[in-house]
Amino acid sequence: MPQSISIVTIILAGGKGTRLHPLTAHHAKPAVSYGGRYKLIDIPISNAIHSGYRHIFIIAQYLAEELAAHINRTYRFDSFQAGSIEVLTPQENEKREKIFFEGTADAVRKNLSVLLRSEPDYFLILSGDQLYNIDFQKMIDFAQNTKADLTIASLPVHAKEAHRMGLLKIAKEGGAVIDFIEKPQDEKALQPFQIDPHFFAKKGLPSATNPYYLGSMGIYVFKRDSLVSLLQEDPRTDFGYHLIHTAIKTQKVFPFIYHGYWEDIGTIDSYYQANLILTESHRGLDLYNEQKPIYASPLFLPGPKVTSAAITDSLLCEGSVIEAAEITHCVIGLRSHIKKGTILRHTVMMGNPSTEALATQEFAIGENCLIEKAIIEEHVRIGNEVILTNKDNTQHRDVGNGLFIREGIIIVTAGTSIPDRFVL
Repeated sequence: MPQSISIVTIILAGGKGTRLHPLTAHHAKPAVSYGGRYKLIDIPISNAIHSGYRHIFIIAQYLAEELAAHINRTYRFDSFQAGSIEVLTPQENEKREKIFFEGTADAVRKNLSVLLRSEPDYFLILSGDQLYNIDFQKMIDFAQNTKADLTIASLPVHAKEAHRMGLLKIAKEGGAVIDFIEKPQDEKALQPFQIDPHFFAKKGLPSATNPYYLGSMGIYVFKRDSLVSLLQEDPRTDFGYHLIHTAIKTQKVFPFIYHGYWEDIGTIDSYYQANLILTESHRGLDLYNEQKPIYASPLFLPGPKVTSAAITDSLLCEGSVIEAAEITHCVIGLRSHIKKGTILRHTVMMGNPSTEALATQEFAIGENCLIEKAIIEEHVRIGNEVILTNKDNTQHRDVGNGLFIREGIIIVTAGTSIPDRFVL
């Protein structure tokens, strides 16, 4: 039985999320709304807390103020639930120059003096923009049992997914990681990383029929001294592109195999799909486990009010007023107001999480509108008889005045006002 150890969790939340633009134009990527009432950052924090790891550092950089404010509102430990969450951001040096983080490893390196104060045995390093329900205690137990310097959470993936992930090559004897490649685009580069189907059978996972690979989830468990020595030995900036290669050559690296839902929110389409899958039974992130809930800012809102709308396969959040004709396969966020005669299909509506803007003006979707395959950000006003269907089936376009099309999905950005009878 592994002995009691000290764990410090680090959540990397500093990137700009350029591939998620324009959703990241006004928000840090981990602060983007998810599931109508959460922020992306709530998922790794909640998983760490449920695993018993309540000493958490969040390393932020881009638009960090909103992220820090959300964390301060949402996570408060008391004497019965000891713990702490601290947000670390770039600081000024003695020359009053701000020292920015240049990558995942660089962000940890530049905060190492603070991270080491609690004298942890292991560091659990997470990303601020991934979706999963994981018991990290199992990963820590695995790291202890294998005596690994670095443990990499990984999952079986097909070739289609392999191109967007780091891939692990596993030794036939012992199962250690012996090679790694980050996001290979060349088909020939994939071949050495194919996993023997018997490997999955030994792990009790479904047998692979097509070529399978072992993809890194970007979740790491480091022994404290192993992380310190690696950051000193290799001065480069990124774990995936740089330091994992060095670790494989100089340290004991093992894969922790995970088999379950996991999604990296890297693109507009992945964000859109990860939200809409919540409307389907037993798919996507589990939000309904009352023993292990995903935490969010505390609210004192009434349940959604629905008049005569026909609602199918949709998620409606608190404070919403639905007078629409039809809501099909949609996520409707906090305090959303959808007026009479309007039809929404396959749409993610973030709603109105802030009450300050609501005090001065109404944000709503007007009467007799038709909206399909769209993402509608916070605090948006859409007039009457507006049609947003991407009638020309455009894949990429900057429409202007707060409207964009990305991967065929219409995006109405935060604060946008669309006039009556507008058509897109």
